[in-house]
Amino acid sequence: MHRRLFSILICLTIVSCGELQQVIDQFPEGGGVTEAEIAQGLRQALNQGIEKQVAKLAAENGFYGDEQVRILLPEQLQKVDRTLRNIGLDQLADEGLLLLNRAAEDAVGRATPIFVDAVSGITFAHARDILLGNDNAATSYLKGRTEIPLYDAFRPVIKGSFERVGADRVWGELISRYNRIPLVQPVNPDLADYVTREALQGVYEVIAREELEIRTRISSRSTLLMKKVFALQDGFSSGP
Repeated sequence: MHRRLFSILICLTIVSCGELQQVIDQFPEGGGVTEAEIAQGLRQALNQGIEKQVAKLAAENGFYGDEQVRILLPEQLQKVDRTLRNIGLDQLADEGLLLLNRAAEDAVGRATPIFVDAVSGITFAHARDILLGNDNAATSYLKGRTEIPLYDAFRPVIKGSFERVGADRVWGELISRYNRIPLVQPVNPDLADYVTREALQGVYEVIAREELEIRTRISSRSTLLMKKVFALQDGFSSGP
């Protein structure tokens, strides 16, 4: 038995990452974690990100109060904002920016089931590699496989939220006033498209935050399966 453990320790000092994983799989404490269990553990981690972090985005100031995900004006509208402020319409300009974020907050609250369905339906190819990858590897995998269908599902929700929070009315007035100013180049941006893309990026950002928490803090692992699965990651990262 001692000789076997000594052999494993020697292997840990010389093998490549791929070979190291094979060694880890042979540890008694590290065995028994299947690819299916790892995939399910990753799904649970992503779902926890949705439940804890995406829910915060749906609250008032969820987007607007978070500098990392706050939706700013697209380049085309930055000149609109500056011009309107120059002619004394600061309050209207401030309201327009706030309502872009309010629309995203409203939409995310209504669209949370869309994200849950996306996670439950995702198939993790090479789940073990994702588990042992970067701190946001699972979120990046989710983004790469859901961003286009989520955009298609999320955009109608954004358009409805624009109407509910009054963003369509305010921005219609803002753009109309700007376009009436002599010598300016008229603008007609697709704000629903812009806010949809920005809101989705915000969702992936906060899910990645929770993934990092789960990877780095054992206390953040809320299920027995997550504890079991991410313990494998801990064992790998603590190796030589």
